[in-house]
Amino acid sequence: MQTIIFRQLRLDEKQLLKMFWSKAYCHCAAVFFLSLWFSVRAVPISVDKTKVEPPEEKLEAPQSVDTGLHYDRYLREVIDFLEKDQHFREKLHNTDMEDIKLGKLAKELDFVGHNVRTKLDELKRQEVNRLRMLIKTKQDVEGGNDINHMALLQQFEYMNHMNPHTFEVEDLDKLIKSATSDLENYDKEHHEEFKRYEMMKEHERKEHLKNLDEEQRKEEEQRYEELKKKHADHPKINHPGSQDQLKEVWKDADGLDPNEFDPKTFFKLHDTNGDGYLDEQELEALFTKELDKMYRPNQEEDDMTEMEEERLRMREHVMNEVDTNRDRLVSLDEFLISTNKKEFAEPESWETLEQAPAYTDEDMKMFEEQLAQEESNIKQKNTELHQQKEELERQQKELDSQKAKLQQAVEQMQIIKSEKTNDAVVYGDGGATVAMPVLPGDTQPLPVLPGDTQPLPPGHQQDSLLAHS
Repeated sequence: MQTIIFRQLRLDEKQLLKMFWSKAYCHCAAVFFLSLWFSVRAVPISVDKTKVEPPEEKLEAPQSVDTGLHYDRYLREVIDFLEKDQHFREKLHNTDMEDIKLGKLAKELDFVGHNVRTKLDELKRQEVNRLRMLIKTKQDVEGGNDINHMALLQQFEYMNHMNPHTFEVEDLDKLIKSATSDLENYDKEHHEEFKRYEMMKEHERKEHLKNLDEEQRKEEEQRYEELKKKHADHPKINHPGSQDQLKEVWKDADGLDPNEFDPKTFFKLHDTNGDGYLDEQELEALFTKELDKMYRPNQEEDDMTEMEEERLRMREHVMNEVDTNRDRLVSLDEFLISTNKKEFAEPESWETLEQAPAYTDEDMKMFEEQLAQEESNIKQKNTELHQQKEELERQQKELDSQKAKLQQAVEQMQIIKSEKTNDAVVYGDGGATVAMPVLPGDTQPLPVLPGDTQPLPPGHQQDSLLAHS
């Protein structure tokens, strides 16, 4: 099975996860794990800080945002038209996440209005044509004549390829499951990428030390330890989602008295799009102050890639603790329940990345062995290519030698042919021909004049010409 190479790059971790799990998009996020977001805006604070009421704002229509999935446009267009159907929208609001994942909501497609079904059919046909064009383009690039479109379409698991003309229940079910799988695997993939990033950074540092003399190595090691110490020298990091952490946000970001902290008011202040949930983007915004304690841009000791990994760790931790129905959204009830737990007021200390490294010594050992193997494979391939180059050069020299010998033989044959031509010149009289040798000292043989049967010998050429005149 060939693999299509036109898959778009995923968006960065913040965009992808936050866009996908919000219910701001008329709760369609709960179905397709795609959501559309408002910009995070500062919330106006009432002058009476003891009675803060959430500001009443007229919310603008959410704008579609690219999820990074290669079928993003198709996914969003299907969502747009499904939510226009009142029956489907009502069923969506009354269906929980697990039933959605199990495909129960997809069966409601049979009750969608005719005009919506017609538009979904058209969208599917357009998507199939788009995929066929991608396959053809790939085939043109790689070469080849015969194209089995149906076989190649099988690798796209988010639609039923056996029926390329109409959008059916199976298409919606496949679309939901594919989007779910792709997005749920994102965090895991991000952690693996970060782990490799950290190990590569450490590997390059060690390789750099190998190229230094003893004194330089000692200075570099000392500098490295000083940078680590400088990075670790920061204020206490509050446990994400704890009372202390939220009160700090309440005080510094919201400008309110920490002694008057109210969980319900806090929730409404930070539900910036007003949909009744704290999504992943809104949660991560709560950790900005904690991250600012540890990471500062343009500081050598602070790695901004590590900061984003720390942000992801904090968000995952809070979701695991608070999001009891695992819909990747924190409702007001879930939030209030979490604030009544003992862990909210008396949390354990939070382990930052420097205290909980992304990799173990065993991981590093395996990584370096893998790098060594890759380097060995590259060297072997380089050796093979060098040998092939030498062989090609040797063959080229042989061809050049053969060409030179052939050229020399051709020139020798031309010389021999020229000599034979000069040894005998033929003259004709009427139909008769006479061969006349060229004697030493002569430049041209005497011509055979009309009536002569033999050419005159050299020396008699002039008298013969006078006699005939």
